[in-house]
Amino acid sequence: MSDTHKYTNDLIHETSPYLLQHAHNPVNWKAWNNETLKQAKDENKLMIVSIGYAACHWCHVMEKESFEDSTVAAIMNKNFINVKVDREERPDIDQIYIGAVELMTGRAGWPLNVITLPDGRPVWGGTYFRKEDWIQRIEKIQEIYEEEPQMLIEYANKLEEGIKSMDLVNFNSAEIDFSNYDTTMLVENWSRKFDHRYGGYNRAPKFMMPNNYHYLLRNAVANKDNKLLEYVNLTLQKMAYGGVYDHIGGGFARYSTDDRWHVPHFEKMLYDNAQLVSLYSDAYAVTKNPLYEEIVTETLSFVAKELTHESGAFYSSLDADSETETGELEEGAYYIYGNEELEPLLKDDFQLFQDYYNINSFGKWEKQHYVLIRTKSDQEILEEYKISLETLQKKKKNWKAALLEYRNQRPRPRLDDKSLTSWNGLMMKGYIDAYKVFGNEAYLAAALKNGKFIVENQLQPSGALYHNYKDGKSTINGYLEDYASVIEAFISLYEITLDESWLEHSVNLTEYCFDKFYDQERGMFYFTSSDDPKLLTRSFEYRDNVIPASNSIMAKNLFKLSHFYEASRYGETSRQMLKNVLAEMEQYPSGFSNWLDLHSNYQQDFYEVVIVGENALQFAREINATYIPNKIVAGSTGPGDSYLLKGRYSEDNTLIYVCVNNTCKLPVSDSKSALELINTD
Repeated sequence: MSDTHKYTNDLIHETSPYLLQHAHNPVNWKAWNNETLKQAKDENKLMIVSIGYAACHWCHVMEKESFEDSTVAAIMNKNFINVKVDREERPDIDQIYIGAVELMTGRAGWPLNVITLPDGRPVWGGTYFRKEDWIQRIEKIQEIYEEEPQMLIEYANKLEEGIKSMDLVNFNSAEIDFSNYDTTMLVENWSRKFDHRYGGYNRAPKFMMPNNYHYLLRNAVANKDNKLLEYVNLTLQKMAYGGVYDHIGGGFARYSTDDRWHVPHFEKMLYDNAQLVSLYSDAYAVTKNPLYEEIVTETLSFVAKELTHESGAFYSSLDADSETETGELEEGAYYIYGNEELEPLLKDDFQLFQDYYNINSFGKWEKQHYVLIRTKSDQEILEEYKISLETLQKKKKNWKAALLEYRNQRPRPRLDDKSLTSWNGLMMKGYIDAYKVFGNEAYLAAALKNGKFIVENQLQPSGALYHNYKDGKSTINGYLEDYASVIEAFISLYEITLDESWLEHSVNLTEYCFDKFYDQERGMFYFTSSDDPKLLTRSFEYRDNVIPASNSIMAKNLFKLSHFYEASRYGETSRQMLKNVLAEMEQYPSGFSNWLDLHSNYQQDFYEVVIVGENALQFAREINATYIPNKIVAGSTGPGDSYLLKGRYSEDNTLIYVCVNNTCKLPVSDSKSALELINTD
């Protein structure tokens, strides 16, 4: 390596693509490990902890401007121990320092750059800095450290107290009847932020926040709230029409920089696409809107082609940046088009394509480049151009094939080919949710293959999970997010396969979480295992964000498992966790939408649908295809000894039992009758 690169630092020994991107910076970067932390203490040097991820555009900008600059590197190397952290590999470290920067500045994001004392306690931080500002700031902190170190120590003490108090959750001992807890005003207050023109919220940038719309969809259906359902559908349509969706290759970018979903921040993250597949599948089950099926089909095609390893593991992301003709990295270069490129490719269809995807002032981005965005439905196009749906579908297929072939001649965005267990769990569930609604056997096969990958590669002999996987190596112990998302996916995998091994894995992982993550005093689960090295603080992740909080996913898992096994400990823990977040949930409902989804299970009857007999799988498929979020499905094709199956097998019949809280109606022998029992309650 040293023969072909002027500089090589310690990151060359890492597997993270983000860390490897910095392995040839002149900065003497080190990975976060015991040796690095010991060196900082031994040499009594401040640490610069710089945190980002492989698909982060502004991380690349700061690297180019500062970390590839020999002058900057000289200052950093002389005075500091310089540590690079992949936030996706080490979310525990990221949580601590992003909390610190939020306390210091009121805002935070990535790149995240923090200066700490030799013991790792932060004293200063921010996000992106221009070269001159970066030099000035780090030199000033070093000057203070040399001349008035006590000032930094006192500040670190105060900041440490603030960090430790940020994610504390108090045990709520009040008696609360969730079945009578009305969320009407909560949703009404939430709705004041809704954008009824473009969907989403009244702000820019716009993040897609799939879990928000999962809950709002469920609330609208349960309460027959057509106005709320219209808003959810408007949001899903506008996101699907927008430039934030890749109309040529499928899949969604991370967020839109504007208020109409037009110009994306072009990186494509596995976790967004996983959750959006689940959301659009559920929305299709409710509405039967063909647009939603198209989005799911194309997005899963993208995931299969671009983000899937032959082992069944899913990769993490595609970069926002790709190379231009000059060899420079530029955001979105792979995805944008000019008129002079489009017209020769589309020939006689150019005018129709212009209208369909707004190759006009509305769709223009910059430098005569366009980001494709729709404003008209297929039906409007059919009426305007007097063509059939079949003709339009054929044209769209041809357009996409031609443009995909054309752009694939460009340098492709860089791939972050590490696999994260938590995100794999989300993607597995996306495939399962799509299979439930659309019945595509390829979706089931992908989910099963991924489940097998996790069991064979990420499940340790101790019962613990690994967090990461790349090049045959798993090196980082799992976080609560890994357990929560895998347990959720395995429960769902059981519901479509009726293979009890997936449910058994879920229970084993749950018991491991109680052993290593649970805090009896607060009634919540820590983010890190008790086996992990101690950091500045051990936090609880409980606020839902772009990805639901690990505690909210865990609480929903416990609720479901308590029904599968009549496990009172699981049910009581889930209820207590919901009680603990209630006060904050009332103040900020959009940050607790997954908790609200759990709460909905108490507002409605929750069904245990038990199917036993030769046709159990077929009936399960038919029932799973219907939108019933307040249910679990259990079953077997033969006799079973588990709590819900015991004594229910009849050799000559396939029987379906519809139960609520252990009270079952008379069994029926077809799925239509079972659905009627649920729908007429």
